[in-house]
Amino acid sequence: MKNLLLVFSLFFALISSSQTGWDLQQCIAYAEKHNISLKQAAINSEITKNNSIQSKASILPSLNAGAQHNYNFGQTIDRFTNTFANTEVLSQNFYIASSVVLWSGLSQYNNIKANEYNYLSSVENVKQLQNDLSLNVANAYISVIFAEELLKISENQTKVTQEQLERTQKLVIAGAIAKSIEYDIKAQLANEQVNFITAENNVAISMLNLRQLMNLDSITNFSIVRPVLDVTEGPLLADNIQFIYESGLKTQPSIKRGEYSILSAERSLAASKGRLSPTLTFNASMGTGTSGLAKDILGVTYTGYQVSGITNKGDSVYTPVTQLITRKTSFNDQFKNNVNKSLGFTLNIPLFNGLQNHTAIKNAKLNALNARFTLDLAKQNLYKTVSQAYVSAKAALNKYVASKASVEAANESFKYAQQKFDAGVISAFDFTASKNRLFAAESNLLQAKYDYVFKLKVLDYYQGKPLGF
Repeated sequence: MKNLLLVFSLFFALISSSQTGWDLQQCIAYAEKHNISLKQAAINSEITKNNSIQSKASILPSLNAGAQHNYNFGQTIDRFTNTFANTEVLSQNFYIASSVVLWSGLSQYNNIKANEYNYLSSVENVKQLQNDLSLNVANAYISVIFAEELLKISENQTKVTQEQLERTQKLVIAGAIAKSIEYDIKAQLANEQVNFITAENNVAISMLNLRQLMNLDSITNFSIVRPVLDVTEGPLLADNIQFIYESGLKTQPSIKRGEYSILSAERSLAASKGRLSPTLTFNASMGTGTSGLAKDILGVTYTGYQVSGITNKGDSVYTPVTQLITRKTSFNDQFKNNVNKSLGFTLNIPLFNGLQNHTAIKNAKLNALNARFTLDLAKQNLYKTVSQAYVSAKAALNKYVASKASVEAANESFKYAQQKFDAGVISAFDFTASKNRLFAAESNLLQAKYDYVFKLKVLDYYQGKPLGF
C-alpha cells in the first residue's frame, strides 16, 4: 500500500514540477499555426486580396499582341498584294492592340471599392476564427489545470486515509477498536484509490483535448505551465454589461466583418447600377504582314515585237513585247512597308440584354439587405453572449466565495472528526462521511475558482483584451 501511494506521489510530482511546460500563449500560437480551418480562411482571404488587386488593375489600358501564320490554297485574293492567287500562298500577320475604358458609369470604381471591403471583411473573418480558437484553447488549458488540481486533492485524500489506516491498524492490534473498523477504512482507501485513478484519467483526457485543439501530435513529452491563479474577492465585476458590450462593438472582428460586408454590398449595388450607363472605350492598334506573292520590280526587258493592229493601207502595226524583271520582296521590307495603324472610340449603350443588369441590381439590393441583417444578428448575439458571460461570472464568483467558506468549515469539521475517531468517539462511517464532505467541498471550490477565472477571460475576450495569465 505504501508503495502504491509512493508511485502516486511521484507521478503527481512529475506533473507539477515540470520546468519545460507550455504557457497559454505558446499553446495558442501553436494552435493558430497548425489549425487547418484557420489556414483555409487565410487562403480565402488571400484570394479576396488578389481579386482586389485585379479589380484595381482592370482600369489600366489593356495591351495585347498576336501573330498569324497561314497557308492559303485555291483561288483567293491576297490581302497584301490585292491580286488573285491560284497557288499555295504563305502569309503572315502581326498586330498589337490596346484599349481603355474611359467611362462606364463608375461601375469599375465601385467594383474596386467593393472588392477592397470584401478583402477587409475576410481579414476580420480570419481574426474571428483566431479569437474563437484562442478562447477554446484557453478553456481547454484551464480544464487541464483544474484536472491536475483535482488530482492533487485526490492524492492528498488518499494519503490521509492511508495514514489513518496505519493508525487504525495499531489501535486494532492494541485491542482499542474492533477489526471491522479497519475493514471500513480499507474500503474507504480502495474507493479513494479508484477516485485517484479516475482523476488521473481526467487529466489525460483534458490534456488530450488540449492537444487535439492545438493539432499537436509530434511532441510526446507535452506539459503545461501551471500559473498562479488568485481570485480577488473584491467588487463583483466593475464593468457592467453595457460597457462590455460597447467595447465588443469596437473590438470584435465579427462586428467589423459585418460592417465591411455592408460596405462591400453597397458598393456592389452601385457597380450594378453603373452598368446601365453607356460605356465609352478608346481603341488603338497597329499591325503589319507579309505575303509570299509580294514582289519588287527591278526593271523591264524587251523580248521582241508582236502585231497589235493594221493601218488603213493594210500595213501591220508592231508593238514591243516587254517582261518585268522582279524578285521576291524580303520579309523585312514587307514588315516595314505594310504597317497599318488605327485609332477609334467605341460607345456601347445597353438597351436590352435579357434583364441581366436589372436582375443584378435586384440581387445586389437583396445582398445589401442581407448584409445588414447579418450585422444586426451579430450584434444581438454579442449582447446575448456578453450578458450570459457576465451573469455567469457573477454567479461563479458567488459560488467561489460560498465554496471557500464551505471548505473552511468542512476542514475544521474533519479535524474534529479525526480527533474523535482516534479517540473512538465516532464510528468509521461518520469519519468517512466527514472526510467525503471535505473532499466534495474542495472539489466544488476548485470548480468554482476555475469557472470564474474562465468567465473573466471570456469577458476580457469580448473587450478585445489578450488572453493570458
